Amino acid sequence: MEQVSANRSHGGTQTVWTHQSAETLTAMTFSVFVPDHAPGARLPVLWYLSGLTCTHANVTEKGEYRAACAEAGVIFIAPDTSPRGDDVPDDEGYDFGKGAGFYVDATQEPWAANFRMRSYIEQELPELVAEQFPMADMDRQGITGHSMGGHGALTIALRNPSRFKSVSAFAPIVSPLDCPWGEKALGGYLGSDKAAWREYDACALIEDGARLPDLLVDQGEADGFLAEQLKTELLIKACVAAGQPATVRMQPGYDHSYYFISSFMAEHVGWHAARL
Repeated sequence: MEQVSANRSHGGTQTVWTHQSAETLTAMTFSVFVPDHAPGARLPVLWYLSGLTCTHANVTEKGEYRAACAEAGVIFIAPDTSPRGDDVPDDEGYDFGKGAGFYVDATQEPWAANFRMRSYIEQELPELVAEQFPMADMDRQGITGHSMGGHGALTIALRNPSRFKSVSAFAPIVSPLDCPWGEKALGGYLGSDKAAWREYDACALIEDGARLPDLLVDQGEADGFLAEQLKTELLIKACVAAGQPATVRMQPGYDHSYYFISSFMAEHVGWHAARL
């Protein structure tokens, strides 16, 4: 790994790192905030997955998580959303290709070689963090995310319930099977067989028997993507039908932006800390 930057903030250290990924075959960048801690102490880890068009930098610069993480003693890790580089295939749309990896392992060409964000987030990056950050307690991991990253957080946790002790999301895409963003991304990366999409759809995973100990979701009622793309009501319906514990909070007046995310970030950090 190569350290890109390091800054003191809120009684901790915010760093940015880059490394060559064996999964995406590209250089990948991620940020890590580590609160000050006693020598030999081990701290729980909260992963944050970003949304469409974003990199690690969006939440790192605008997420307002550091004070809450420092107070709770929680490490905060923010990966990128997709592979980057001149040789990585791309699409003209903002909702496919670079910046829109959707946290899947692509099976279709020309995406299959590089777009392996599922394996990167589920396997490669956690192994790297465990090796390089000895203060990170990998037996106490939580995961959250925004929009496409909320979709990633929910589906990754539902597929790996023994690894993640806490799960939350901000304005997640709850059912890619039932929205234009999901149909474009999953169709392009995985092909036309929608049966193969179900493992990347939170509502479908819950319907198929996946369970979490608990779940927290915040969704802005003034979010312009709510009706067509996010469809929070489908997650509520799936959780009620399956008996999946979930707290879904509709927040009046809030939109899809980091003004919304930063308003509730400290509550999410505290929610995770209580469970980690």
